[in-house]
Amino acid sequence: MIPAKANQNLQTTKSGRKIRVKNAAIGWSFVIIATVMICLFYFYPMVQALILSFQSGTGTNLTFTGIDNYARLFKDPTFITTVKNTVIYLVIQVPVMILLALFLSVLLNNKTLKLKGVFRTAIFLPCVTSLVAYSVIFKYLFGQDGIINIMLMKVSFISEPIQWLTDPFWAKIAIIIAITWRWTGYNMIFYLSALQNVDESIYEAAKIDGASSFQQFFKITIPMLKPIILFTSITSTIGTLQLFDEVMNITKGGPGNSTMTISQYIYNLSFKYTPDFGYAATVSYAIVIMIIIFSIIQFKVAGDKNE
Repeated sequence: MIPAKANQNLQTTKSGRKIRVKNAAIGWSFVIIATVMICLFYFYPMVQALILSFQSGTGTNLTFTGIDNYARLFKDPTFITTVKNTVIYLVIQVPVMILLALFLSVLLNNKTLKLKGVFRTAIFLPCVTSLVAYSVIFKYLFGQDGIINIMLMKVSFISEPIQWLTDPFWAKIAIIIAITWRWTGYNMIFYLSALQNVDESIYEAAKIDGASSFQQFFKITIPMLKPIILFTSITSTIGTLQLFDEVMNITKGGPGNSTMTISQYIYNLSFKYTPDFGYAATVSYAIVIMIIIFSIIQFKVAGDKNE
């Protein structure tokens, strides 16, 4: 016979197991739909795209070709050009945007500044504008007879209109300006939110010790915002490597292919040129690989050494 105490412990164990199973079932009932949707609309297409990257052919008439598409990447002059263009946007625009967002967040976190709400809203508003709409507006602003050239000529900064959209160098500058205008406020909000959670006593103690505003910024503000800076740097890198709308609507990748990005090349391979979905999927996974590489580099450079 089972002792009464042992029988009671057994019943308690069974009861506890039933409660855990019930709680688990309730928990899964809340997340199961979202889990299925994520698997169906995220992971399944990713796996299918990976399988597709090992196939080649016209339209839907595809055959398995192994790693031929990946070998083709290194011999494709258009792909190499798009990578160079995208990296140029990345190494110039992202640091400028991050520094500008940091400066604006510190400036707008000043308690003595009046109309802070107005300035914050004005700087953040570009983030909620339509990508296509603002790109078209910038196309007209930087046109040969656009307001940018008119203003620069009126102040005698230039003697003749700059070919913003037809010169390879100036076309890249126009796109970088457009991207910076739209996304600086987005990153600024992250920094501003983090700054408002920093204890003011830290800055007060630094002032008592004689630290200048410059020293406070680099010795207190930057270290305190380090995780947010890393986060915004990675997200901005991912966004720039996937850049499409601005280039497509402002320059259409021209002149020639001098401003074309990797994402636009994927679009062209799929819908503009003779459809080559297998190679387009391969180029897509090239972006994935680049994102992983750049993210690892940023974690190593800016991450916590103790992690």
